[in-house]
Amino acid sequence: MNLNDTVLFQLIRAIINESRQRVYRIANSALLQTYWQIGQLIVDDEQQGKAKAIYGEATLKTLATQLTLEFGKGFDYTNLTNMRKFYLAFPIIDALRQELSWTHYRLLSRIDTEQKRNYYLQESFTANWNSRNLQRQINSLAFERVVNDEPRKEKDKVQKQECVSPSLQPSLRCQTHAFLPTHLLR
Repeated sequence: MNLNDTVLFQLIRAIINESRQRVYRIANSALLQTYWQIGQLIVDDEQQGKAKAIYGEATLKTLATQLTLEFGKGFDYTNLTNMRKFYLAFPIIDALRQELSWTHYRLLSRIDTEQKRNYYLQESFTANWNSRNLQRQINSLAFERVVNDEPRKEKDKVQKQECVSPSLQPSLRCQTHAFLPTHLLR
């Protein structure tokens, strides 16, 4: 293979990879929209204009049976429940991050508070977490560690500022900074 063949191969390879990525993004976007709309229809049917749903599990199971017969196993009871949770967790379709997969959103929809959900959503996007990384971070309580760490960092920062503050009287200076040279404490 000569040099021109290698360049030709690289160019064609880049086109194919780019095309596959485009197809994946389009398919993922369509899947997210479809599942969101199904979730919305289920919730709307459950509530029938009421603030709270009075809905039997049997209705969803019947729907799952019908859809599974028509379209296959992707519409079983568990997945319909996930679509319902997806819609409830993310009620604004335009706010969905198309870069995240259905698996990401399925995991995020199970998180109990909006603050946690938003943290994991943002981190998944900015840190480019795949769904396994997201699951690992959720299981390791990454949000709780960050939230618990922030007040401690702020407290340490305030204490350090107070300890080296020149306005403090010598008797009020922190014992923890006794190792500092006295000219820094004046």
